[in-house]
Amino acid sequence: MQRIAVSTFRATCLAVLRRVKRTGRPVRITRFGKAVADVVPPRAEEPDDDWIGVMVGRAEITGDIVGPVVQASEWKARP
Repeated sequence: MQRIAVSTFRATCLAVLRRVKRTGRPVRITRFGKAVADVVPPRAEEPDDDWIGVMVGRAEITGDIVGPVVQASEWKARP
């Protein structure tokens, strides 16, 4: 694993990130010779094709969902 100082990483951050993504090889960021972070390539993304139906069974309808909440006689509107 390649090691670079935090000051070098700060100056070349975007280039380091591109290199890690392109090569797939991680980079360890150090400060005073001690590791503070590892920059690793992203994992393969899972497709989001299965989002339809993920909430099945998590809600319950307990009444009329189409009708008004209050009766029309209770409205304070003028005719």
